[in-house]
Amino acid sequence: MDMNVSVSESYQLCGELARKARTNFYVSFLAMPKAKREAMCVVYAFMRRSDDIADDAPNPAAASAGLRAWRETLTVALDGRETSEAILPALADVVKRYGIESRYLFELLDGTEMDQTKTRFESFEELYQYCYRVASCVGLVVMPIFGYSDKVALVPAEACGIAFQLTNILRDVKEDAGKGRIYLPAEDMRRFGVQEDDIMNSRYTPQFVELMRFEAQRARDYYAKAKPLLGMISPDSRGTLAVMMEVYGGLLDRIEAREFRVFDGRVRLSGSEKLWIVLKNWRRR
Repeated sequence: MDMNVSVSESYQLCGELARKARTNFYVSFLAMPKAKREAMCVVYAFMRRSDDIADDAPNPAAASAGLRAWRETLTVALDGRETSEAILPALADVVKRYGIESRYLFELLDGTEMDQTKTRFESFEELYQYCYRVASCVGLVVMPIFGYSDKVALVPAEACGIAFQLTNILRDVKEDAGKGRIYLPAEDMRRFGVQEDDIMNSRYTPQFVELMRFEAQRARDYYAKAKPLLGMISPDSRGTLAVMMEVYGGLLDRIEAREFRVFDGRVRLSGSEKLWIVLKNWRRR
């Protein structure tokens, strides 16, 4: 990669990466003003690059080594020095421009590294730490881009990340099991009489339904804690947050409506459903 990539070229690359991915995260950016949308694309590109380093590695040890090197490269870029990573000039600019605390970027990498070494969670407290790192830290990175005036807003921002990640975990039970991972807390599985074998072999039992119902309510509780955040951020960012909340909340609604039949196929919202959510929230700008 060209080490002399300009900041503007770096921004352009990040925007292209985000547009091509068309994730739920990217869809929500469409309700933002141009400058903020570009900054959000940069954050997305950083998350995508971090995930790709882990996902493309041949084994967990190689993934961890790659992430350690990526952490060092990030440190160099945030210090204002050149690297061979084309997305980092834009990231360094966004961090400086919006006053983002870089520790949240490194905590996000801590979460990515957890996936290489930890495939089971004994308690919700353990799972919370993971959700905080991989999801809440994303929210805490983008909060300065959203714009807020009172640090109390960081409390519902953290809760919002937990809600989103719990929704992902419920949606991806089968996919994660295929990778040898179970994110549902072991203490909860014992409480409802669900065995690891049930998860790994996609057994849809009454006990599994009760476990999933319990975890869905836990996610609902965090959505409720996150709701005040909409009124705490800048008006021109509220549309984006509202889209995120409605998309992820809609996924949880659909999981519940399907009576937690997550083994039958991935629950998702259609492109037209997402577009309608964006259009509904466009006026919030």
